[in-house]
Amino acid sequence: MSAALPLSPASGADSTLASEVVNFSAARFAFRQLETFLTSEQANLATEADVEEQILGRGREVLRLLLEAHLRQRGTGDVGPAIRVFSPPPDAGSDAAPGQPAAVRHGQRRPHEMTLRTTLGEVTVRRTAYAAVGRASVHPLDERLRLPGRSFSHPLQERLVRSAVRGPFGEAVADLRRDTGVELSKRSAQQIVAEAAVDFDAFYAQRQAAARPEQTGDVVVGAIDCKGVPMIRPEQTLRKPRLKRGDKRHKKRLATVATVRTQRRRVRTPEEVTDSLFRTEPKEEQARARQKPPQPPEHKRVWADLLASKDEVIASVAEEVKRVDPRGVKTHVALCDGERALQKRIVPALLGVVPAVTLILDLLHALERLWQAAHCLFEEGSEEATGWMKGQTLRVLRGEVSQVIKGMRCSATKRGLSGQKRARLDEAAAYLWKNRGNMKYDEYLAAGLPIASGCVEGACKNLIKDRMERSGMRWGLSGGQAMIRLRSLHLSGDLDEYWDFHQEQQRLRLYPPGRWEVVQE
Repeated sequence: MSAALPLSPASGADSTLASEVVNFSAARFAFRQLETFLTSEQANLATEADVEEQILGRGREVLRLLLEAHLRQRGTGDVGPAIRVFSPPPDAGSDAAPGQPAAVRHGQRRPHEMTLRTTLGEVTVRRTAYAAVGRASVHPLDERLRLPGRSFSHPLQERLVRSAVRGPFGEAVADLRRDTGVELSKRSAQQIVAEAAVDFDAFYAQRQAAARPEQTGDVVVGAIDCKGVPMIRPEQTLRKPRLKRGDKRHKKRLATVATVRTQRRRVRTPEEVTDSLFRTEPKEEQARARQKPPQPPEHKRVWADLLASKDEVIASVAEEVKRVDPRGVKTHVALCDGERALQKRIVPALLGVVPAVTLILDLLHALERLWQAAHCLFEEGSEEATGWMKGQTLRVLRGEVSQVIKGMRCSATKRGLSGQKRARLDEAAAYLWKNRGNMKYDEYLAAGLPIASGCVEGACKNLIKDRMERSGMRWGLSGGQAMIRLRSLHLSGDLDEYWDFHQEQQRLRLYPPGRWEVVQE
């Protein structure tokens, strides 16, 4: 019992097809026309650009005709007078008795044509359909060719997805039309992108470690943050004839953003970090001044989720950490901002898969609070504020957080700060005091650990802001989730591997093994 029977052009009704003129003559004729043009006087008088355009256009037509001739050569998938279709397939599992899946005879055989849109243009696929009353038709040739469920070929869908994850759908559709000649509606493009992301969870669930743990850096860094995505409001709120003051046509929904990477230790001193933060020369000179270049991340994965809770995303972070370091022998770091809800969740989750975790407050978030205090004590933008800030940053990096907090409050009292300025300074001091246990930067630097969550901050920008927050963009839940997932695959460098996995999963969904057999009559 198998659907993997040879489909020969000479089998059954295909014997007629074998006697027809099924060859590559149309493609040869188109090629000869192109060759004639290239040797003509018209081509000799044309510019290189015009000739190149002619070769691209006419060459694509030659390739399209070659593909269509090849598909004709494969026959129509006529395997005999009838087939028996099992529902569900014998190995898919069902409530039926073992070895006795429900079977329906499909004896109505008819020719059928479909238009397949490919990267080379539209081609016609002639196939035999086996039908039964009240049942979906079965096309054996579709299974042989592993055609997708839609009338767009897999390479065409892949090209669209790769373009859509980088820019707006309108631009992706226009690029596809220009490069392939295929007309595609924006709505169809959105549906293709949404369907392309359905195997995201399954892909990472089955994925094994990319390399042996000892071949990667000995520090595993996990980070988590949140970023707003502009959403479409429910339809009923869009029907207002006029919005009231304060009403908005859209709102933002927080996507939880996560990153996991490995890196090698990089030992630095507080003075080196402070100098790098307060240099004023151009970036090129700063790069030349660095004696210790930053360590590039290894096996970095970034992703985000609109629908999952923070606990679910943190659980996926723990799973990724376990995949990167299955034996738990590396040093593990969790970088985060001052949000207590995230801090309380991420450490217990990671401790479930690794023996120890160092929770570090992102240095840049701490510096934001120091700047807040500096602008309460000095005029914003003044040299005094910058000088004070540089000195306090150095003290914080040396592990003198409590002394810095005490000095801030004493300065506020001596200067007689009151009102809003005093409230803002006290707010900054309270933030630093609350997080002082995760600000042992002198120890972290000496151990070569990272102290800034630039990776997850960059993920918020690259993953969400650069694609999801462009002018006028609004997202539904399903479309936004699909785009975030595909973009995270793109930014993590996993899109090639994922696309192969997705095609195989789609084949198993459309054409499960053993779903039909030929009826021997």
